[in-house]
Amino acid sequence: MNSSYGEGEAFNALKFLKKNNLRSSARVSSPVERQLFNIDIMTTPDGFPASFYGEPGVLGILSNGISAFLVLLQNFSTAHTGISPVGVENILAGVHLILIGGLCQMVAGLLSFRKYDHLSGTAFIGYAALWSSFGATRIFFGALDATPITYMAQQNNLSVSSNMLSNLSLNATSGIPVCHLCTSLKESAVAGLVPFILLSFILAFCSATVNYIMPFVFGAITGTLVFEAVGLVSSSWALVVSGVLELLILIFAIYGSAALLIKGLTQRLALKGFGTPLFNVLLLGTTNSGKAQNVGQEKKKNTKYAEPMALGFFCDTVSPFIFAFYSFGYMKSFGLGATWVSIITVAQLFSSYYAHLRQDCYHTTKFGLHATYWLIKAWDEFVVSALVLEDTIVISGRGMMVGDWFFVMAGLVLCVVSLNTDVLELIHNMLFVLLTVSTIPQIPLKGYYIFFGVACSLFTVASLYGTFARLINSIAEKSLIPAGPQPISSDQLKKALKCCRAEKGDQDSLPLMDQASDPLFYLLNGVAALSALTISSASTNPTFLHLTVPWVLISGGIIQAYVSRLQVTGTGRFGSVIASIYVAVWATWTWFRFAGNLLQFSRQAAYAFTAGAIALLVINAFLMLIAAYRNLVLLFLTAVMEVVLVCLLLSTVQRLPLQLEIAMLALLSAICVYGAMASLVNCIFSQRLLPMGPPLIKEAAKEESAAELPCPVHYSRLTSGLLKIAGILQAGRVCGIPTDTVYALAASCKNPQAIERIYNIKDRPAEKPVCICISNVEQLVTAKPPFSPLLWEFMRNVYPGGISCIVSKGDWLLRLALSPHYLFEFILSRSGTSL
Repeated sequence: MNSSYGEGEAFNALKFLKKNNLRSSARVSSPVERQLFNIDIMTTPDGFPASFYGEPGVLGILSNGISAFLVLLQNFSTAHTGISPVGVENILAGVHLILIGGLCQMVAGLLSFRKYDHLSGTAFIGYAALWSSFGATRIFFGALDATPITYMAQQNNLSVSSNMLSNLSLNATSGIPVCHLCTSLKESAVAGLVPFILLSFILAFCSATVNYIMPFVFGAITGTLVFEAVGLVSSSWALVVSGVLELLILIFAIYGSAALLIKGLTQRLALKGFGTPLFNVLLLGTTNSGKAQNVGQEKKKNTKYAEPMALGFFCDTVSPFIFAFYSFGYMKSFGLGATWVSIITVAQLFSSYYAHLRQDCYHTTKFGLHATYWLIKAWDEFVVSALVLEDTIVISGRGMMVGDWFFVMAGLVLCVVSLNTDVLELIHNMLFVLLTVSTIPQIPLKGYYIFFGVACSLFTVASLYGTFARLINSIAEKSLIPAGPQPISSDQLKKALKCCRAEKGDQDSLPLMDQASDPLFYLLNGVAALSALTISSASTNPTFLHLTVPWVLISGGIIQAYVSRLQVTGTGRFGSVIASIYVAVWATWTWFRFAGNLLQFSRQAAYAFTAGAIALLVINAFLMLIAAYRNLVLLFLTAVMEVVLVCLLLSTVQRLPLQLEIAMLALLSAICVYGAMASLVNCIFSQRLLPMGPPLIKEAAKEESAAELPCPVHYSRLTSGLLKIAGILQAGRVCGIPTDTVYALAASCKNPQAIERIYNIKDRPAEKPVCICISNVEQLVTAKPPFSPLLWEFMRNVYPGGISCIVSKGDWLLRLALSPHYLFEFILSRSGTSL
C-alpha cells in the first residue's frame, strides 16, 4: 500500500518486525506507527465503514468469561460439597449458558464477520455453538434428575447395531420406562467435547498470529474442555482443575475486553495485548503469489465480509466426530448427540449465509448441503435409537428409504465443480461422497455402522486440516498452509462438460434474476422429493413413517425456509416466493402423508387437508407463471410439482394413484439434480455454460423504459468485468472504482491526459500528488529503482501486505508502467501519501 520505511532503515525495520513479531495488517496507534502501517477499513453494503460496528470482540470475550464463571461456580461447589447440581439448578445454568455464551457470542461473531475479522468471526460463532451445546447438556442433566428413569444397557458382545436395537426391544417388552432423550448423556457430552478441544487448540494457535490476549483465552478454554471431559468420567479432581482454568478465562476475558473497550473509545491502544502478535503468521510457510490465481479461474474476492470457509470446515469437524463415536458403540442413544449436531448445524448455516453475502455460490451450496445432511442424519439416528419396535420392522423400514441416494448425487455434483478450486476441496468433497455412500440404508445393518464410523473418521481428519488451512490462509491473506493447486483448469473443465459453445449469447453474463442460492434450492427439493417416495407396503411400516418425517420436513421445510431468506436478499424480481410456498408444500406433505398415518387421522380430518391441497394447486399455477420469467428448468420443476400436488389432493380422498406419484417424485428429483448442476456451474463461472432454457416470458417493455446509465457499469469482481475496465483505462479514460473506504477515480499512468482529467474533475491542486498502485513487486522491478538488495528482499517477504516502505523519489517513477503480463494498474485520486 503506501510507504513508510526508508531504504537505509530497511535492516532496522526488519529487526523491528522480527522483534515485535508484527503482522502485515497489525493494528497500530501512535503517530509514528500510523505512518508505518496502513489501517484497512472495510465497507458494508449500507455504506458504513467497518468501524461503525465498534469492537464486537468485547462482547465475544466477555461472553466466554461469564460463561466460564457460571461453570466455575458449579465445579467448585461440587468439589467442595461432593454434591453435583441437580434439577432446576442445572436447568437454570444451562439456560444462562445458552443466552450468554450462545446467543450473545453469536452476535459478536456475526459482527466480526462484518468487520472482516476472519479469526474472531470463526472463533465466536464456534464457541457460541460450544456453550449452547454445553448449556443444552446441563438442561438434559437437570431433566434427567427430575424424571424417574431406569435404563439397563446390555453388556454383551453383540455388534453395534444389533446391540442397540436389541436393548430397545428388551426395554419395550419388559415394561421398563425409558427416556431415550436422557440416556448416554455423559458419553454424548464427551463425544461432543473432544472435537471442540481439537478445534479450540487450533483457534488458540491461530490467534497467536494476531495478538497475545486471545491465545491465553482460547488456550484456557481448551484446557477447560479437556478437564470437563475428564470430569464426566472420573472423580471431582478434574473439576477443580477445570475451575482454576475457568478462573483464568475470566481474568483474561476481563482484561482483554477492557483493552478492546478502551481502544474503541479512545482509538488508541492504551492497554497492551492487541496489535502485536506472539509470532508472525508469515513464519508458517512461504508464499507463491505467482500461482495464487489459477488460469481461467474467476476472481470473486469480496472484502466486505470475512471468509466463512474456516467456519464451515469447523462445523464439518464436530458433526462427523460425534457420529463416529455413536457408530462405534460409545453412545447407546442419540438424544443429546442430536442436540449437539443440531446446534453446530446452525453455525454451519451461518457460514453458508456469509458465503452468500460474499456472492460465493459454491460455498453457499456446499455448507448448506452439509448442514442439511448432518441435521437429517442426527434426527434419523435419534429416531432409530428411540424406536421401540422389533428389529425386523426397523431394518425393513430403513431399507425402504431412498433419500440418501440424492445426497450421493449431490456430492458428485460438488466433486465436479470443485475441480475448479483446489485439491483440498476436491478431497473433502470426495470424502463426503464416501460418507453419503456409507449411509445408504440398503447396506446390511451389521456393516452399516462400521462403514459409517470409518467414513466419519476420515471426513473429520480432512475437515480438521481444512479448518487450520483456511483459517491461517485467511488471516495471512496468502496460501501459507498448502491446499493444493487447481486440479483442472477452467477451460479444460468446460471442455469436459461440453460447455464451450460458439453460438452467440452462450457466453453472456448471467442476468440479475439468477441467484447464488438457486443450486441449494434445487438440491433441497430433490432430497425432499426422493425421500417422500413411498411404495405400497411402506405406508403401513411405522419405522418408515417415523424416519421419513425428518428427511422430508428438514430438507423441504426447515432448510428451505433458510433458502427463502437468502432469496429475499437476492436481486430476483419475485424474491423468495417459490421457495416459501414449497416450504408449506413439504410441511403439509409430511404432516398428512407420514405423521397423519402415525396419528391415524379420521376421514373428516383428511378432508380438511383437501381444501389445503386445492389451495396449493392454485398457488402453484401462479408459481408456474413466475417460473416462465426465469428459465425452462424451473418451469418444468413447477409443472411436475403441480402433478405431485394433484396426487396429494387425491390421497386426501383416498384415491391416490401410487404409481403416478412415484414417477412424478422421481422425475422431480431428476430435474433438481440437473438444475442444481447447471445453476451451480453457471453461477461459479458467471456465464451460461449449461443450458437452463430461455425464459418464456421476457420483460422487453421494462428494458425499453429503463433509464440509460450515464456511464458504462461493469462488475468489478469478475475477470470479464475487469478486462472491460482495463480496456477503458488503456483507452485513456477515467473510471470510478471501489476502494477499502470510498469510491475513487482511476486512470492509467500511461496516459498523462487521463491523469490531468482526474485533477480537473476533482479540482485538485496540482501540488497534491496522487497514489500509484501496482499489482506486485515485479512491476516495481521494471522501473529499475535504485534499491539495495536488502530492501528488495524485505519487500518480497512482506508484499502483498499492509507494511509500507518510504523510499526516495526519482526518475524511476516516470518509468513505472505496466508489466507485460499484467493488464492494468490504477492511479487513485486519494489525498495523503505517495511513493
